[in-house]
Amino acid sequence: MDQVDSLRQCVALEESGCPVRVVAITSGKGGVGKTNVTANLAVALAHLGQRVMVLDADLGLGNLDVLLGLTPVYSLADVFAGRNTLAEAVVIGPAGILVLPAGSGFQDMTALTSGQMQTLDAEMDGWQGKLDVLLIDTGAGIGRNVTLFAMMAQEIIVVASPEPTSVTDAYALMKVLSTRYQERRFHLLVSQARSLSEGREVYRTLSLVTGRFLNVSLDFLGSIPSDMRLRDAVRRQRALVELFPQSPAGQAFVQLARDIKDRPLPNSVNGARQFFWQSLLRKETPCLSPCP
Repeated sequence: MDQVDSLRQCVALEESGCPVRVVAITSGKGGVGKTNVTANLAVALAHLGQRVMVLDADLGLGNLDVLLGLTPVYSLADVFAGRNTLAEAVVIGPAGILVLPAGSGFQDMTALTSGQMQTLDAEMDGWQGKLDVLLIDTGAGIGRNVTLFAMMAQEIIVVASPEPTSVTDAYALMKVLSTRYQERRFHLLVSQARSLSEGREVYRTLSLVTGRFLNVSLDFLGSIPSDMRLRDAVRRQRALVELFPQSPAGQAFVQLARDIKDRPLPNSVNGARQFFWQSLLRKETPCLSPCP
């Protein structure tokens, strides 16, 4: 067992609560539909009876609330400033999902400080036992906030489109997370695929290079087909799985939600959040020493 998995298991879950499935949805490149994936997956999971919260972790440039037609009064910016609690910032979205908006236009949130990390860590503790799934919609790229939020999760879904630049940037993201933070498993979701074979070809390409150069496991979650209905849903600020559940992309999101719900939780249950918050408070990269 690698050292990161050992450290994740060092943090015990609260006795009264069931483990929360924490999934980070990330990408190396913007414009691949990552936030759309997060929003539709959240609603689809809620339709399956899951208690879902979505954390918009694209700090300073968050737009998940806009995508879902929500008008939050407060955001994480207010939580970090001490003006409001996380519970006051959360808004109820479609199908009863809870959305924690990031706020937009706050440059000081593009690189979290130790104090801000402590604030969010303390606020998130109050939700233990009240959720089944926490989805984290990270920013795009390989910045510190992206890697920080990705490593909070038990499972990391990397969204990539068939474009060569997207594939290259997805590899770069996995390289950073594997070499610097010792992450050994990723899940790939191909967006904007013109066919099933195109999605599988993207997976084959990335699987070959990650297996050869990074020594990581890359699982194929499937693909979301290119679908004009998805654009219609975005313009109407609604989730596709609510407006057009029978569309090709809508059905793909529903199947993705079923697969995630039915998959057993990883052995390294969510001690990752507390460990990585605390380790990043101490220094830039996590300490990989054995558990005390």
